[in-house]
Amino acid sequence: MSGHDYNTVLSVTVAGMAVGQLPHGIIIQRVPPRIWFPLMVVIWAGLTMASAAVKTVTQLCVIRFFLGLTEGSTYPGTMYIIGAWYKSDEIAKRTALFTASGQVGTMFAGIMMAAIHKSMAGMANVEGWQWVFLIDGIITLPIAIFGFLYFPDIPETTKAKYLTADEKRLAITRVPRIKKDGHNIMPLSLFKRVILTKTFWILFFWSPVCATIEAFPFQNNFLLWLKYYKNHFTQTNINTYPLGVQAVGIVANMAAAWHMDVTGQRVPMAVLACVLSIVVGSMLLVPNLSFAGTFFAFYLSGTAYMVNPLIFGWANVILQRSGDDAVRSVTLFAMNIGSMVLWTFWGILFYSAADTPYWKKGSIVLIVCCVVMFAYVWLVYKLDKHSASKQVDHELEEDTVSSTPNFVPSPTTVIDQVQRGAIFGNVLVASGNGGRNVEVKRHQQPWTRTMTNSAG
Repeated sequence: MSGHDYNTVLSVTVAGMAVGQLPHGIIIQRVPPRIWFPLMVVIWAGLTMASAAVKTVTQLCVIRFFLGLTEGSTYPGTMYIIGAWYKSDEIAKRTALFTASGQVGTMFAGIMMAAIHKSMAGMANVEGWQWVFLIDGIITLPIAIFGFLYFPDIPETTKAKYLTADEKRLAITRVPRIKKDGHNIMPLSLFKRVILTKTFWILFFWSPVCATIEAFPFQNNFLLWLKYYKNHFTQTNINTYPLGVQAVGIVANMAAAWHMDVTGQRVPMAVLACVLSIVVGSMLLVPNLSFAGTFFAFYLSGTAYMVNPLIFGWANVILQRSGDDAVRSVTLFAMNIGSMVLWTFWGILFYSAADTPYWKKGSIVLIVCCVVMFAYVWLVYKLDKHSASKQVDHELEEDTVSSTPNFVPSPTTVIDQVQRGAIFGNVLVASGNGGRNVEVKRHQQPWTRTMTNSAG
C-alpha cells in the first residue's frame, strides 16, 4: 500500500467506528451488554482474521469499515459499565486503569507483531503479515467467551453467579437510582431528553476540546522526529524511545485519577494538564531546540494523557445523577464521536509528517487549545455543580414521598438507603446485622446522619 492508501484505510476504519457509536449506545438498553459486547468481540475477531485474505485495498477498506463498526462499542461501552457500578469517588481510577491498559497494549503490540512477522513469515505458505492478522483474531476469541460467561451487565439486571443477592442489592444502592423510564429509547422521548438539553451539548464538545490536548502525543511525532535524525540513533533507539511517552502517560493517567477520586476535585488536574501542554508547545516552538530539550518536551507531552479520566470520568459522574441510563449511554457514545471526528483531520492539518522535525503550526495550535480548554473547564464545572444540586433536590423530594405512616421498611432496606443518602420520615431507628443501629435525623436543610453501635 502507498501512504495515501494507508491514510484511506485508517479514515474508513474511523468512519465505521463513528457510524456505530449511537446504535451501540441505544442497543445496549435492550440487548444485555453481556451479550452485545462479547458478540462484537467475536465479529471483530472474525473480521481481523478475514483481513489476512484480502487481495486489494478496496477489500481491506470494506473489512476495516465493519471492523471499526464493531470496535466502536468498546471504549464508550466500557465507560458506560463503569458508570453503572462505581460511585463518583471511584470512577476516575477505574477509567484511568482501563485507558492505561490500552496504552500498555499499544506499547507491546508492536513488539509482538514484529516478532510474529519475523518468526512465522512463510510458514505453511502464509506471509508474515497474514499471520499477524490470524493470530490477532485467534487470541481475541477467548476474551469473548470469557465475556459471555462472566460479564456482569449493570447492577439492575446482572445475572452474575459470583455475586450474592446482598452484593447485587448493595451495587444498586451504591449509585444514584435509575428512573422508571431511565431505559426508555422511544425515538421522540430520547431525542427530547438528549438533544434538547444543555448537558448533552456541553459534554459532546467537552470530548474533542480535551482531545486536542491529547492529540500531540497521540500522533507519535517523537517517532517521526527520531527517524528524521536517524544518523544519530540506532534502529533500536528509534523503536524504543517513543515508548517512554506512553510510560509517562500511564503514570500521569493514574496519578491524576487518584487525585480526582481522593479529593473529589477535577479542575486542578484539568488546569495542570493545560499548563504542562503549554510548556510542551512553547518549547517545541523554539527552532533548533537541543536534543535534550526536545526529548524533555516529547516525554512531558505524555502527561496530556491525564485528560482520559477527566473526559469520560467527569461526564459519567454528571450523567449518573440524572437517573436516566439511556441518556447517559447515548451521551457517552456521542462524546466518542466528537473525538473520532477530530482524529480524522487534526493530525493531517497540524502534525503532518511533511513538517518533521518542526511542527510550528501544531505547537501554536496546542497552546491555543489549552487556553480554550481553560475556559471550557469552567463550563463543565458549572454543569457539575448544577447537576449535583438537582440530584440533592430530587432525592429530598423522593424522601418526602416515601415518608408515609404505612411504610415500614426492613432493616436491610433502611441501611441500604442510608448508604446512598435516602431518608424516611423524620427519625428512623432500625436494627441491622450485629446489632448495629442506624439513626437518621432530618432537621432543616442540610440534614445529618448519625450511626451508633449497640451490644444487643
